[in-house]
Amino acid sequence: MSEYRLLIETDDTIGLVYKISKILFEHNLNIESNSEYVDDETNQFFMRSVITGEFEEKELLKEIKEILPLKASIKLTNKVKKDIVILATKEMHCLGDLLIKHEAGELDANITAVVSNRDSLQDLVEKFNIPFEFVSHENLTREDHEELIIKAIKKYDYELIVLAKYMRILTPNFVTTFPGQVLNIHHSFLPAFIGANPYKQAHSRGVKIIGATSHWVTNDLDEGPIVAQDIARVDHTYSWEDMRDAGRNVEKVVLSNALDLVLKDKVFVYGNKTVIL
Repeated sequence: MSEYRLLIETDDTIGLVYKISKILFEHNLNIESNSEYVDDETNQFFMRSVITGEFEEKELLKEIKEILPLKASIKLTNKVKKDIVILATKEMHCLGDLLIKHEAGELDANITAVVSNRDSLQDLVEKFNIPFEFVSHENLTREDHEELIIKAIKKYDYELIVLAKYMRILTPNFVTTFPGQVLNIHHSFLPAFIGANPYKQAHSRGVKIIGATSHWVTNDLDEGPIVAQDIARVDHTYSWEDMRDAGRNVEKVVLSNALDLVLKDKVFVYGNKTVIL
């Protein structure tokens, strides 16, 4: 029996869950799971239902739309693996983790290609029989290099683009080309450190918490809607190399968790934040 995910975002009104469930019942559909949330500050209603059964998609969506407020967002997806392209540079911890999960059948996605501005990860990627595209940035402007990256990505099937420690700042043109499709991971410190070797900077300040943030990419650098975060506690016994290793472990876990949420259609983007159902 086919399984689908029904995603709804709309203004909140009385009886929405009942009205939607009634339509599903009338179409002889079973609700396997259901989650909903209302943002009281904005009166926004979010709902994610996993349903099973056979139905006529256009008719079902038409009936649901008729009972929802105007400007409601309705999305219906079937449970199939999504295609993703991964962008990487030379750090292998996040990429390697995703490749292993993909090989083990633990990733609800098809990795169709890995694109990189360095060739140092090619041997690793090809061990998993996944296409590797090396697009050097040497002697190119950021814009010209990015155009080559975009062309490389478009050679493959993709619904999502995952930045697995891709160490290039993306231009507005890239973000516009793949709107709402680019997921990023980066370290996060309290306090924050930028520039060369942030782990040395953090070590010199005696940082006690390091972590990672996975978020959607927007034109505001590292300020897109956050999908997942986590931390690791460190202390005075840690060298900066120990901090780096702990940080990399958190990064790969957070990226994997964020990607899992996205692949399962659990992430609603609302303004510059997310609702996870």
